Amino acid sequence: MAEELFEPEIITLTDEEGNETQFEIIASYEMDGVGYLALVPTENNEEGEYVILRLEADPENEGEEILVTIDDDEEFDKIADIFDDMLFEDDGE
Repeated sequence: MAEELFEPEIITLTDEEGNETQFEIIASYEMDGVGYLALVPTENNEEGEYVILRLEADPENEGEEILVTIDDDEEFDKIADIFDDMLFEDDGE
């Protein structure tokens, strides 16, 4: 039986200045009916840091979703704790 290999899901994001960066989606989670993604840049990520963005409906494009930064500190801390537990649960020695 052949082992299935999954390709990483790569997306390209454009910042406010028009710079494009590719990210790999490493985790997703839904909390209180809102979707969140944990992403790592595909280049220049020596520290192993990741970015968390929230999925929202695009007001200019019905049915399309966009990724936005999380401005609320309480919301960010809550979802960051969940992603840390999901991604680093094996590190608890």
